Amino acid sequence: MVVFDTGSSNLWVPSKKCSWLDIACWVHHQYDSEKSSSYKKNGTDFSIHYGTGSLTGFLSTDTVKLSDIRVPDQTFAEATQQPGIVFVMAKFDGILGMGFSSLSVDSVEPVFYNLVRRNLVAQPVFAFYLNRNSTDVIGGEIMIGGIDERYIDGPIIYTQVTREAYWEFRVQGITVNGVPLCEGGCSAIADTGTSLIAGPTESVRRLAAEVKARPFPGGIYIVPCNLVSTLPIVTFTIESTEFTLAPEDYILKVNQFGRTVCLLGFMALDVPGHPMWILGDIFLGKYYSIFDLGQKRLGFAPVKNQSKSSINPSGSSRRRKVVPMANLVPAQQLYT
Repeated sequence: MVVFDTGSSNLWVPSKKCSWLDIACWVHHQYDSEKSSSYKKNGTDFSIHYGTGSLTGFLSTDTVKLSDIRVPDQTFAEATQQPGIVFVMAKFDGILGMGFSSLSVDSVEPVFYNLVRRNLVAQPVFAFYLNRNSTDVIGGEIMIGGIDERYIDGPIIYTQVTREAYWEFRVQGITVNGVPLCEGGCSAIADTGTSLIAGPTESVRRLAAEVKARPFPGGIYIVPCNLVSTLPIVTFTIESTEFTLAPEDYILKVNQFGRTVCLLGFMALDVPGHPMWILGDIFLGKYYSIFDLGQKRLGFAPVKNQSKSSINPSGSSRRRKVVPMANLVPAQQLYT
């Protein structure tokens, strides 16, 4: 199973050739090139770093299958060393990056670029629905080649990408209780590979003070659970449109050692270079997100409440493919 990550641009999966010391590799599905008739050797060394982990390996080329789309001659990384505990505990096997090509390590053509170049999709667009109900079987959906209107409940607000690396755009303002968190506007990225919303340390401190949160190690904050219903709305202004998060949207209830802890869905993170907000699943779970590679823009729309019976995650049309995010293909079956 792979994660579709708009905050990176490379595809990697654990390799059958991984080190015996790579625990993460041995507790996940592995890619075995000897079982593929379309495998092509590359061998270039590969190394990539994420906010919470890093890995090394080498490049290979094969046919990648997404839903029923076959993407030939796709170069990807076989991970042979995944140090640390992060990837050991991960529920996914690998990561499929959906960022811009300029972000790609070793200048590898990203999977979606390969799809578009070969005219395998109707439009150079992909879109995410992230299901915030953790008890549902379907965790969400990525529509490749178009938009799934079933999940949209309101107008789509588009904003232009300001820099082609991450899916970066301009936010005009962020406020809580009337307190500005990015005066004069700020940069943000839409990142499906990040669970929370991350922002500059001082801005998140101001937000935490307004919601009576106390700091916890690692840049995160805890909120007294009895206060959740009284907390204020957080407002993001994008293209003069307000996108709001209510307390139930930005507070995560986590069970630890038999008790419930209420975790603030914002964390402090100072990005080197210039201040930036990272809008992860806390934001993207409430708003359907559209990534338009052709017009270099992002779209956001309110998510429509869906009952389980009304969702048909397997539906798709010609060159517009649905990939249910609880049914992603295990890593060793990505290639043929």
